[in-house]
Amino acid sequence: MSFSKQKILLAVTGGIAAYKALELTRLLKKQGTDVRIIMTKSATAFVQPLSFQALSGHLVHCELLDTEAEHAMGHIELARWADVFVIAPATANTLAKCAHGLADDLLSTVYLATTCPVYVAPAMNHVMWNHPATQANLKILQNNGVNLIAPELGEQACGEVGFGRMAEPETICQRLISDLAMPKILKKLNVVITAGATREPLDPVRYLTNRSSGKMGYALVVAAQQVGANVTLISGMTYIQPPQNCHFIQVETAEQMHAVVFETIKNCDIFIGAAAVADYRPVQMRDEKIKKNADQITLILQKNPDILADVAALDSPPFTVGFAAETNDLAKYARDKLVRKKLNMIAANWVGREEGGFERDENALDVFWQDGQKTLAMTEKSELAKQLIALIAERFYTPH
Repeated sequence: MSFSKQKILLAVTGGIAAYKALELTRLLKKQGTDVRIIMTKSATAFVQPLSFQALSGHLVHCELLDTEAEHAMGHIELARWADVFVIAPATANTLAKCAHGLADDLLSTVYLATTCPVYVAPAMNHVMWNHPATQANLKILQNNGVNLIAPELGEQACGEVGFGRMAEPETICQRLISDLAMPKILKKLNVVITAGATREPLDPVRYLTNRSSGKMGYALVVAAQQVGANVTLISGMTYIQPPQNCHFIQVETAEQMHAVVFETIKNCDIFIGAAAVADYRPVQMRDEKIKKNADQITLILQKNPDILADVAALDSPPFTVGFAAETNDLAKYARDKLVRKKLNMIAANWVGREEGGFERDENALDVFWQDGQKTLAMTEKSELAKQLIALIAERFYTPH
């Protein structure tokens, strides 16, 4: 399969695994891609830029302020040129800089300026890889839509054995080819996704909310973008950075989310309600903080609008997908919600168990539609999102 139209920007950082990036460059060129190279200063201590220049056929970029670039803005030109940005090897230092938005060299500046898919192939000592700071930085990057090509188990340059070896060039190349070959099944379709938890204020200090982290909804945004969709993300409260290239709208309450959904639903082809929307809100928000005087207090709550049901009830509704988090009788409650709210599809998951659910990086789904169902096994939410988007696309294009 030829990928001659694909432009890959490969960034090489300072580690002994830098030599593997030479083979990766060769393999990518063999696939017909156009490869350009960024090297950090420390990377040049391991491999000479001339080697990458010979393999790629292009000058190697090392300096942030490139006087030969148009307007001396080489980082912007490279960021706009690339279809895919790959950092291999990615050191712990590079992961940290990208995670926290530092921009003190060409690589980190290009990372902040790019809008194309980003992949990292980490390489480091196994103790560094397992350090909580490295894992926390990795989670930030993944929540921001960065794709991980995980390191492998094996003997390292220091003589120790553990996870931290950069994935082999063949593995990285195959992953990139597979993702680049992914059919754009939702190309030019408009997808609206809600995610995260809404919260309902009781007073200026307190509010009612739930345990949703927003991870699944945000992963769905990235997965939908990867197959060509134009995505609007309407997000409740999360601690996750919004994925790149989506139209992002932040809300707090269920009523706000309802209003924004109906402001953006025009021309929507697919609506995915992954947000954990509060069912009830206080009838009245107190102007002042509620004092801890009485042993008991009474809160009067009223029902919030049902976003999913209202979207499905439109005269010409989009393909509407709901979510159901259940502690018991999952299939029964999910199917009831599917029929009662007139949804096209519903994805249900267990909560309150040891695996999956709220605030976890993994999940499993049982997906139901009018005349069928499919179980998606426990896996990382980023991978689960790809499977669900593929299933949604399959059902979207199936005549009804």
